[in-house]
Amino acid sequence: MLITPAYAQAAAGGDANSMLMSLLPFALIFVIMYFLILRPQQKKIKDHQELVKNIRRGDTVVTSGGLVGKVTKVVDDDQIEFEISEGVRVRQMRQMISGVRAKGEPAKEKSEAKDETSAS
Repeated sequence: MLITPAYAQAAAGGDANSMLMSLLPFALIFVIMYFLILRPQQKKIKDHQELVKNIRRGDTVVTSGGLVGKVTKVVDDDQIEFEISEGVRVRQMRQMISGVRAKGEPAKEKSEAKDETSAS
């Protein structure tokens, strides 16, 4: 006969325990990847969004292109205007700001500014 004993044996039924043990390494790899890669990346993104949201006039910022300047105007939620040299102002998307070097003083509220001008 040409049939070997290995082919002649009936296939064993799917054992649930062996199936779980074969999937356990994949689950373990996913958990390790989550804690080592995904979670820190999400935290970094959240911190950058908070940094970008809190940019105020007077802050010294560094762009992703390497420019360093002082914020002169917050145009809207997407753009800021900053001065990189005397009289040279540049508009930049907020998301392209990579860091804030020095915090400036917060801009005065409109009501406070009106009170000071009317008092003088």
